Amino acid sequence: MSHIEIEEPEARYESQALGGKVRLTIGEGENAVFIGPNGGGKSLIATYIAGGVSLKSGRVATLRADGTEVPRTKIASLSFRDIYRLGGASADNYYQKRWQATENEESPIVADALGRAAVSRSMELLEAIGVAPLLEKRVIFLSSGEIRKLMICRSLMQRPEVLIVDNPYIGLDAESRETVNQILEGAAKRTGVKVLLLISHPKDLPAWVDKVVCVMGGDVVGVMRREEFLSNRATRARLFPEESLTAETLPSLPREMRARDDGEYADAIVMKGVRVAYGAVTILEKVDWRVGRGEKWALLGRNGSGKSTLLSLVCGDNPQGYANDITLFGRRRGTGESIWEIKSHIGYISPDMHTFYQADIACVDVVASGYFDTVGLFRKPDDAQRAKAREWMRAFHCEGLADRSFLKVSYGEQRIVMLTRVFVKRPCLVILDEPLHGLDAGKKHLAKLMIESYCADPRVTLIYVTHYAEEIPAEVDRRLTLTKRR
Repeated sequence: MSHIEIEEPEARYESQALGGKVRLTIGEGENAVFIGPNGGGKSLIATYIAGGVSLKSGRVATLRADGTEVPRTKIASLSFRDIYRLGGASADNYYQKRWQATENEESPIVADALGRAAVSRSMELLEAIGVAPLLEKRVIFLSSGEIRKLMICRSLMQRPEVLIVDNPYIGLDAESRETVNQILEGAAKRTGVKVLLLISHPKDLPAWVDKVVCVMGGDVVGVMRREEFLSNRATRARLFPEESLTAETLPSLPREMRARDDGEYADAIVMKGVRVAYGAVTILEKVDWRVGRGEKWALLGRNGSGKSTLLSLVCGDNPQGYANDITLFGRRRGTGESIWEIKSHIGYISPDMHTFYQADIACVDVVASGYFDTVGLFRKPDDAQRAKAREWMRAFHCEGLADRSFLKVSYGEQRIVMLTRVFVKRPCLVILDEPLHGLDAGKKHLAKLMIESYCADPRVTLIYVTHYAEEIPAEVDRRLTLTKRR
């Protein structure tokens, strides 16, 4: 059993400074949730606890019951913003590589990424969390949800004394969320691991935590028991003020920010008997799907059911689109259209896109890259494009990030920037693959209102992917559910 003491630490470097004189104790046998808005300082405080900050004064200590300090090697800190490094991913990885059958043989096998000896010692854990069936797959073929489960497994396999997990439930289907929750609870109660979770939404607060630490502005603004936090409306309103917004109080989008006219076509997407396979592994089989212009769809299914693969065909990222009967915007694939002509109609976000968007550029330029449909910025936006990008950032309440480096803002702040990028070119087909995960409660509410406002236009076609039923926009009235084949 261990306990944590934080007594007004002051960082040696200004870039790691907290916003207040933080004092906090997490006692022996206590597990805690750190909750607060995106960019509020949760991850930074976790970095202090993990020993990643050099101090010039104050104290941060994680102590065993006998008074000795827990070694840094026994404090595991898991952040999904570093997901692209799993399995020794190299710098030459790129967004579409997952779909290139001739280029992915260098991706490691899951069991090799975990270590074969470690796998042998941890089969009970791997089976409990649902990773065992993935062991002989290549990492590059895993869905974002499968990778998250894999990374949690890898952290627990290290047998840490303290485990810090940033947003453990995002990207997971309902069954996987419950499994991960049970595994974390079991680790805390049966093995004595001190579990610290960083979350941005009260609905992710598990029942087994002892202490809720409210973080805002780089400071601890409240410490309370779970039941006290859930009944404290004032604290929630302070942490997530945007939750009070309504469709009536949110300013209407002006005409120049509504969908542009992108020509005449009856159907945005028509798929007939679509099949996608890599060697002996079949991802999709006999998929028939017609999406009429202006229709609003939810694309549903468990982690690994092929949702992202299906969308890769629509967005022109998967070369197997040419081997299938697919018509987009009234034109059959493979009849001379370029990938850029396809993408010009589409505004798109996905966990994979975020994973590979590792550009050290200003957030306003990340938003402006939506004009060019690139993952990164390879053309310089002009003044008018940057001005429009800033206008969209104001609409999504993230204008304060405009001139900050994308790589130096929090994961949740990156998410709202990536979501804003979807709308900058005013697309008529909006494809949102788990667009709200990682956003705090207020930003989720705001983003959903913005999506509903934009997609109320009868010309806009929407495809929305989520594992949370309450996140589905009100306009959605059609559903396609994929079944996991493997």
